[in-house]
Amino acid sequence: MTVLVLLAFLILTTLSYASARLVRRYALRRNLLDIPNDRSSHDVPTPRGGGLAIVVAFYAGLIVAAFASAISWDTCVLLVAGLVVAGAGFADDHHRLSVRRRLIMHMAAALWIVLWLGGWPDIDLGFAVVHWGIVGSVVSVLGLVWLTNLFNFMDGTDGIAAAETVFVAGAMALLASGDGSSALAALALAAGALGFLMLNWPPASLFMGDVGSGFVGFILGALALAGITSQALTPLVCLILVAGFATDATVTLTRRLRRGDKVWLAHRSHAYQQAARRSRSHKAVLIASIALNFLWLLPCAVLASWFPTLALLVVVIAYAPVIALVLYFDAGKAEAGIV
Repeated sequence: MTVLVLLAFLILTTLSYASARLVRRYALRRNLLDIPNDRSSHDVPTPRGGGLAIVVAFYAGLIVAAFASAISWDTCVLLVAGLVVAGAGFADDHHRLSVRRRLIMHMAAALWIVLWLGGWPDIDLGFAVVHWGIVGSVVSVLGLVWLTNLFNFMDGTDGIAAAETVFVAGAMALLASGDGSSALAALALAAGALGFLMLNWPPASLFMGDVGSGFVGFILGALALAGITSQALTPLVCLILVAGFATDATVTLTRRLRRGDKVWLAHRSHAYQQAARRSRSHKAVLIASIALNFLWLLPCAVLASWFPTLALLVVVIAYAPVIALVLYFDAGKAEAGIV
């Protein structure tokens, strides 16, 4: 079984890579390029929309696994909502959608996930059980929408969103092994992101675009919620896995809101973007992010999974250095002449 899973992972990675190359040709032919401006972190026009390759590989893996009875059809029905998010992103990559329309589509997809799973389950924090009720369902929908846009916000330097997806999805597959369907779906997402990353590695020849960034954030959130519902994952473990992105985005957004910025506009004030400018290297920031994830956050997540009664303490320990790094690199600080 392990050999078959590894073989499937390699096939999906290859499919994603091949699809990404096709998307790049399509984007060049249609002139779908990210043109550098004063808010950009890149210097040359670059094709966008490569995240479509992740969508293709993910659903191809999902469907084949379902026919092979490795993944339940319920999981496929649950995750079909991701096509709504990907569709919104695809449309936005071609001709800009209004923020309102995108949010409506994101909310509809999130509502599908929460209704299909029956709402937010009671959560065992290790020292107490929290009964959320209808409040939990509302929080779940808002959380999914936030995670969808979180990855969109954080997709601003070469490779960082794709590498984060590989890490979070791979770690979820490892830690949610008790829920076979969710674990295999997470592996399919990791494979799709890895294949795309080959063209998105610095210097990137293809950008993810909204079709990919929103999609991967949404699917990761849906898989986390499914894993929590089946008790294969806990909310605190999931919080640890996304600590890097969640902290940077939250601090940046908070500071921009306090300053009165139009937060829906593109900018380059995230900590990882500030770090890229200081080091003058997207690759250095990407490698540092990967090291933080695998050498610090993954061990913390494993520890929280093994010792649930200590999970809350582990969350605090895991986030402490991440918060320090984000503040050190001035997340949310405005550049001169840029609002």
